[in-house]
Amino acid sequence: MHGDIAHVAINAGDVNASLRFYAALFGWKFREYAPGFHRAPLPGGLIAAVQERRDLLPDGPTTGLEVTFEADDVDAVAVAVVANGGRILMEKATIPGVGELVFFADPGGNVAGAIRYG
Repeated sequence: MHGDIAHVAINAGDVNASLRFYAALFGWKFREYAPGFHRAPLPGGLIAAVQERRDLLPDGPTTGLEVTFEADDVDAVAVAVVANGGRILMEKATIPGVGELVFFADPGGNVAGAIRYG
């Protein structure tokens, strides 16, 4: 497991307003990747995304930035999350042409993801 930051997502109630905001703020150039999900390449191979707000946490919508860390084995990350006081929010899912992804909450309730690019 190496834990490099691979992806930062901005959960938005108004996707178009957030796209305009971050394009104006940083000059990011977004392209729609899937409905409600837009990506902008950043220096160093990182990706910033604006996406429709989701309810990953049981007590309400996901707010704030959502960071996804690159990992060699998302199953091992999931086991380590639970063993160290976190909880799994979304079981491992395969994104065709991208890789395997799992979302979790750390002991403080912060949402993060781990991805193994395939």
